Amino acid sequence: MVTLTTAENALKTVYLGVVSDQLNINSNPLLAKIKQSTADVWGKEIRKLAPFGINGGIGAGTEDGNLPYANGNNYVQFISTLKNLYGTIEISDKAIRASENNAGAFVNLLNAEMEGLIKASNFNLSRMLYGDGSGLLIKKYVHSTNTNYITATENDNVRNFMEGMIVGIFNVNDEDYKNGFNKIKVTKVDRENNIVYFDKAYGGTLDCNEDFFVIQGSYQLEITGLGKIFDNSSTLYGVNRVDNPWMKAYVKDSLGELTETKIQTAIDNLEEVTGSVVDFITCSSGVKRAFQEHLSTYKRNIDVMELNGGYKALSYNGIPLISDRFIESGTMYLLNSKEFTLHQLCDWQWLEGDEGRIIRQTAGKPTYTATLVKYADLICDKPNGQAKLSGITVA
Repeated sequence: MVTLTTAENALKTVYLGVVSDQLNINSNPLLAKIKQSTADVWGKEIRKLAPFGINGGIGAGTEDGNLPYANGNNYVQFISTLKNLYGTIEISDKAIRASENNAGAFVNLLNAEMEGLIKASNFNLSRMLYGDGSGLLIKKYVHSTNTNYITATENDNVRNFMEGMIVGIFNVNDEDYKNGFNKIKVTKVDRENNIVYFDKAYGGTLDCNEDFFVIQGSYQLEITGLGKIFDNSSTLYGVNRVDNPWMKAYVKDSLGELTETKIQTAIDNLEEVTGSVVDFITCSSGVKRAFQEHLSTYKRNIDVMELNGGYKALSYNGIPLISDRFIESGTMYLLNSKEFTLHQLCDWQWLEGDEGRIIRQTAGKPTYTATLVKYADLICDKPNGQAKLSGITVA
């Protein structure tokens, strides 16, 4: 007979390892390439010494003269708070009782719930990887009074939205969610016209400069993604980049037509200035098409590589080049993935309650929930060893 105990045992022994692999390896090709470590985690924080510059104790001299003055490596301490990442499944009491005498039906029920959790988690982990930690799903939009939709404007689009997402509207002035609008559901995404629809209308008019759409409860609580790492005007890991220019990434805007020379110029700059070797290129789909078009124009073969996790990538001089839906249009990142680490308190685990129970009844409802949790943040040891090219003409 299928019981809650049976379900708990299945989640702990059968599903946990599979789900962890799916989220760590198969959620995103860049995330699969980044190493994960429990090192440098102290309590609720990541504290890591990052070297910069070179050792100063080098010099030439006479046969019997003074030796070079000793001067060790230069270090700065990075400090970042571990971010709390959650994923919750819900099963109704009715569904459990309906399948209690049919193990196959119960397995199908759990499989469906776990597949849904993996799909949603993969989507949001990939989105966070390219975000700035704020959780903002859209930066520029317009909204009319008493309507249940917003329209993306300028160069922004609706790439961060998906049907079924639960989002909130955070007001920066009130420092709170707007009048109960912290749990609204995305019902439809019109990608052709850049319109997102919700399950209820907002009575007033929303202003994109003050009212931010975020995943429920996530404002300023997401991992430190590439958007933050490449924002040279901001403080990163507690280090002021104005006072420490070596913390600034290589950024070039308004590139126009994509050529191999422009890509190679950025790669050469990273190698010559910082000693950083690019081993991963990721870009928007329009930029990938522009790269393919450039190769075909000059009758060049388009080489394909296979990456860890089964991903397919184009090749630029042996460096994998992939596209990602969460990268803004006209943008390409040139990365040294060895300088990135996802520091974590532990790998994905089930959140346990009293007596180690992972399945709990929802208060006042005939449903049961179980929650996956991971405490982690992304650290880039050498921000100036990474490059971003934007304003590329897409194809």
